[in-house]
Formats: sequence, C-alpha cells, structure tokens
Amino acid sequence: MLKILNRCAIPVLAIALSMPAAAIASDSDTSSTISAPQADLDIREWQVPWDETRPRDPYAISAEEVWFVGQRGDYAARFNPRTEEFSRIDLEAGAGPHNLIVADDGTIWYAGNRAAHIGRIDPATGTIEKIAMPDEAARDPHTLVFDEAGDIWFTVQGGNFMGKLDTATHDVQLIEVPTPRARPYGIEVAADGTVWAVLLGTNKLASIDPKTMELTEYDLPRAEARPRRMGITGDGRIWYVDYAKGKLGAYSPTSGTFEEWDAPAGEASRPYGMAIDGDDRIWFVETGVEPNRFVGFDPAKREYFAVDAVPSGGGTIRHMHYHEPTNAIWFGADTNTIGRLALD
Repeated sequence: MLKILNRCAIPVLAIALSMPAAAIASDSDTSSTISAPQADLDIREWQVPWDETRPRDPYAISAEEVWFVGQRGDYAARFNPRTEEFSRIDLEAGAGPHNLIVADDGTIWYAGNRAAHIGRIDPATGTIEKIAMPDEAARDPHTLVFDEAGDIWFTVQGGNFMGKLDTATHDVQLIEVPTPRARPYGIEVAADGTVWAVLLGTNKLASIDPKTMELTEYDLPRAEARPRRMGITGDGRIWYVDYAKGKLGAYSPTSGTFEEWDAPAGEASRPYGMAIDGDDRIWFVETGVEPNRFVGFDPAKREYFAVDAVPSGGGTIRHMHYHEPTNAIWFGADTNTIGRLALD
C-alpha cells in the first residue's frame, strides 16, 4: 500500500558553536597540527510524518526523489524535497529495515535487518520480493552497496558475514569473517572492484577480491580502534572513522600504510555517519556531542576546514549518502528528520 502525506519542512537555523576544534595527525605524520574552523553550512532538515520511526539512510536519485527507511516503523519511504511530500510503502511487521539503495532502473533494495532477508521493491506497484539469507546464522543483513555490474555487496553485522547478492538471479554468497564477533559494518566498492568494509567489533578493515571471493583482514594501528563507517577517495585510499576513540583515518592499499587524525571534539566525538563528496573531501558527523556536528576534512591540504551543528540536534546520524548531480549529502537523524547538506 502506498500512503501519501504532505508535510512542510521545519525551518531551523544553524547553531553557532564556540567549542574549539583542533586535531593532531598521528602515526605517519605526528608533527602536523590542524584545525576545524566554525562554518555556516547549508543544512536543512524535514520532519518525517511518522513519529519515532528512526528514519535513516536516505538515498537520493534526483533533486525531486529521495528514498529512505523507517527502521522502527517497518517502511520504505519516498520524499520530494521540492514539494515536501512524503509517501510510504509498508514492509512486513518486524522487518527492521536498516538501509536501502536504489538501482538505475528505480528498483529499491533494502536490508531486512531483523528478518534475515534483502528485499526488492517495485516502486511503481509497491510489490515486495524477499530474498532470504541462505544460512540462518546470517540473521541481520546490515548495509548494502552496488558494484559496477549492479550486483549488491553487503555486511551482516551480528552474523559476522560479508555477502554478495546477484540482482538478476537472486543468488546469495556469504563469506564468513575470520575474526570472531568482528561486526562487519560500513562497506564500499573500490574502482578496481575490490570490496572494502570496516569491522566495528575489532580494530580491522577487511577486503574481498570479487574474482576469488577471498577475504583479507588489515589491522589498524591501535588495538582500541573501532571503525564504524568508511569511504574511498579517487586515489584509492580507504577512509574510516574510529567511533571508539574519535579519529579519522586513512589506509593506502598501495603502500600498506595508515594515517590518522584526532576528530575536532576529541576522543568523545563518536564519529559515525560519513560521506565523500565530488571533490574528494571527507565529511563525517560527531555524534558524541550535543548537538551533533558536521565536520569537513580536506585530504589534499590534510586539514579540517569546517565544523557546524546539526540544526535539529541530530540525536545520532548513522549513515550518509552523497548525490553527485545535486552536490548534496543526505542523512537521517534520530530526531525523526531527513536532512540535506547542500555543498558549494
């Protein structure tokens, strides 16, 4: 069933901060001190009309169409930023959708995190097809991402797997992560087809060779690190945020070296949602401070260049999506909002 509601945006002004934002590069560059100046970022949020449903993981496909899930409301929803209209497709009770992505043909794919499946939605009809995990231990599909062929790679956090879904045949392959309770979390596909993920339950990254399906783990420099989200810049470096210790890090697969910087709010920053824009700048949100704060980092200059508050406070911003055609980063917040950071 498709339900349609109209809801105007709640205008909220950006909050000025006087909190200092300094960071220290570590490991391979311990001598460089960098700062994050306060900025007036173009952030706008819209209140989602279904209360306390944890709207999250918005995925923009145009200036007029953004899809997201209601993790606590068991729905997939569409939002038009121009008309401010929301529409909703109900999923099965208890699906617990965690993430969705949209194929070039408009098909919606979501992770049925609490119901051990990946779902396929026809947005024209609202028809839902559920693809079960082939192993009952893979109980919680987590984050989905497309590869160049249009197939889906995904993490299974509690089940400790990474997987691939062939979108044509619906065949699912699972690869168990060697480290117990590694909690595979954020995932991306590099330009060469290599699949990368961060392992939140330990201090490791992981990669999968798509030809051999071989999984390799990489130890981060610090045993206490817990990477949560990640991204890949054009030079092939793997960027991650360390949720436990408040750092931004980069790994070079070419040289096998790491580089890390303290987040502006330090160890208590709890960096979580992360995205990389069209200029290869890194954006993440500090969720350990109130209000949550957007932070921008320029890898070319090796410095933070912006920090600004999330207007609604954010609660927690868990995942973000950069839409290149409109040069905007979309996010969902625990304040029951969907938001957009419009970039210059």
